[in-house]
Amino acid sequence: MSLDFNNYELLWPTELFVAEGERILRVTGRAWEEQAKWLLTEAFAGTTAVADFEESPDHNDDPFASTGVWGSSPAGARVDWFTELVNRASELRHAAAPRPYWPQRRGSGLSSDDRTTRDARQDFARLIGDLARDGYLVEVFGEYCVDDHDDLPDASELIERRLGIPGLWPLAPETWDEDTFYGLIEVFHDLVSRPRKRWFHSYSNCGWHHSEFHNGPARILYRGKVNELLREAGIEHELAAEGEDLGRLVAVTDDARSALVHQALNDSAPDITARVRHAIALFRGRDTTVESKRSAIVTLAGILEERRALLKDKLGKDEGALFEIANRYDLRHRKADQRGDYDEAFLDWIFWWYLGTVELTNRLIASRTAG
Repeated sequence: MSLDFNNYELLWPTELFVAEGERILRVTGRAWEEQAKWLLTEAFAGTTAVADFEESPDHNDDPFASTGVWGSSPAGARVDWFTELVNRASELRHAAAPRPYWPQRRGSGLSSDDRTTRDARQDFARLIGDLARDGYLVEVFGEYCVDDHDDLPDASELIERRLGIPGLWPLAPETWDEDTFYGLIEVFHDLVSRPRKRWFHSYSNCGWHHSEFHNGPARILYRGKVNELLREAGIEHELAAEGEDLGRLVAVTDDARSALVHQALNDSAPDITARVRHAIALFRGRDTTVESKRSAIVTLAGILEERRALLKDKLGKDEGALFEIANRYDLRHRKADQRGDYDEAFLDWIFWWYLGTVELTNRLIASRTAG
């Protein structure tokens, strides 16, 4: 079988689609088909992928199959189709904004600058509306049903418990100040949860009901969509994907520094991991201050002090230069004779230098252990 991917546009991160697809392929019995259709509905633009899946013949007609999607008879083309799609997901195109139409090309339509500066609050409210429609808030907010709708929790109260601000549901983006907007971005990161199953309740046209929730895939998807929204709006913050500040807004950095943060968070030894996470969270938070940046640097300096013998062994007498900065400037000991008349940019420089050195020592220790 060979799929034509030209008509498929992936809305999800490739890795997330593959992970959920592989999980579905491990589902026993015939329940996998409904879960596969729901995944295709969510993960792809339009309905083409779902239609192609449904048109693929399935020769596994044994209603008592319980040994996996393969059942007790030949797998059938439908399983083959879905398996190939998952295995070749890296070849799929991602959905993107359409190329400019005639009015934009002629200069008489909405300009790119207008699109960049559009109200991010309205875009965020629409995103939450889409997620709510697809059942991503059902686990915490409940779900209306004509047969049972008396015990739904108060969504506004649930948000107020976390954010301390009343009356935020239903969403009214025109009333938000900046702190409320950013607070809601962080709150909903912790509230979303993807339903892996759904069924249609036809009585009184009640609608779709959702179940089997999992917050991991939902949060990955949420971070991707929110960070894209923030980039398009020119907001230089993003939701952290790892670390002590997971799901909180942090300053955007370039790819190299993002890679350094990832390595430091994941490759540090257990005895320093908590301190590395804390230092990074102190430094990159949206509400970071000069004092929190100093504290982050002091934390990293403490780790390097513990590894001073290793640095001296590898760098010789030059290792002293690392600590001279922290000791002579108004960072660690805070003495009267220390220098304090420097720009805040100095703190950024020394933080990344120290974090890079911590990562260097991680690699030196790993290589010594391996040897």
